[in-house]
Amino acid sequence: MSRANRTDHIRLTSHPEPGRTSAFPIHWGATEARARGPVIGTVSRAGDRNVIGSHGGSYAMYRALAVSAGALDPIRRPDLTNTFPAATIGPFPQWSDPTKIVALDPWGHLVAENFRQEIAEGADIRPSIAVTRARLDLPEIREALAAKRLRADGEVVHSNGSVSVVKIAIDPVWYLPGLAIRFGTGETELRRTLFEQTAGMFPELVTRPDMKVFLPPIGGTTVYMFGDVTKLPDHRTKITCRVHDECNGSDVFGSDICTCRPYLIHGIEESARGAQEGGLGLVVYNRKEGRALGEVTKFLVYNARKRQEDGDAAAAYFERTECVAGVQDARFQQLMPDTIHWLGLKRIDRFLSMSDMKYDALTSQGIDIVERVPIPPELIPADAYVEIAAKKAAGYYSTDIAPEKDVDGVVGRSLEKY
Repeated sequence: MSRANRTDHIRLTSHPEPGRTSAFPIHWGATEARARGPVIGTVSRAGDRNVIGSHGGSYAMYRALAVSAGALDPIRRPDLTNTFPAATIGPFPQWSDPTKIVALDPWGHLVAENFRQEIAEGADIRPSIAVTRARLDLPEIREALAAKRLRADGEVVHSNGSVSVVKIAIDPVWYLPGLAIRFGTGETELRRTLFEQTAGMFPELVTRPDMKVFLPPIGGTTVYMFGDVTKLPDHRTKITCRVHDECNGSDVFGSDICTCRPYLIHGIEESARGAQEGGLGLVVYNRKEGRALGEVTKFLVYNARKRQEDGDAAAAYFERTECVAGVQDARFQQLMPDTIHWLGLKRIDRFLSMSDMKYDALTSQGIDIVERVPIPPELIPADAYVEIAAKKAAGYYSTDIAPEKDVDGVVGRSLEKY
């Protein structure tokens, strides 16, 4: 890194300067991107930055390491040539309703289109959403074809078992006043809590009340859309949807202590089927590992569950998590509906989830759910019966899918192999 690309002066924090406004003010909820203004993070020219935090979500620290190692010029601007979305998403009326979207930038995929001149003049304006096309290749889909649960149509599902999707990556962008309302607290209290619970990582949360937008260093969301995306604005289109929270051990490696991968695959299969029937399928994948408590906490809970005196039991399923983490679940689905609003949806015809929290979050935001679909009993791994029984007892939706056997006894014995 050259001397010209850095300064000797380190600013520990900043305060709003009297009478001075940002060169790029943000008017959250504006009906057009330029009227709303761009989101500009810390990798910017002095005076341009208008938000707290850095672009890239949980990957911002890796960028800092790349700069520290001399592998990346800290003032380099991304070349956005040919990066425009591979499918048209929006705009929709929800984009200009500040009560509907508070956790993402609805214009985040249209940066290069709407702020071409500002970017050419040196402003560091970066997309927070990217839209591309891809194919999914999963062994379970090939099994579904062989079992004739799915058919190859050459558009959604192909003869080799791959599935065509529009894939959308979304980084979190938090509008703090709206976030506070969503969580039933005051903006000042929210800012202070975020500041204190991150050990003062972002002092501008408390020193810059004029900055209303925060780029948190957390994981984002990936959306997989099945079918003809041009049908999205047509509210007659039947929507099949699975909202899935990350579970790396099951989703990727097939761990059988939970129903995560089976439910994810079920969501993909049903989404593909819905697309083949003329509707749209939707899988929303949120990075919230271990109920947003993290994988270390998750594995500690596994140990506590398996080693308790009476073995793993549904009655103590949530209690063991609370003993370790202090809370049963930190996902707090209040922000989850923003992705559904961003897609312009007002109704989900088939919602593939048992979660009462997800259902309540969506319906409280005015999204109608016509049918709730629990996981089929035959997809539940033996070691996951404790999870299912506990969730049913806690109020999760079901159509009486509990197995007719001694759940705690069976699972307690099956866990001995771990």
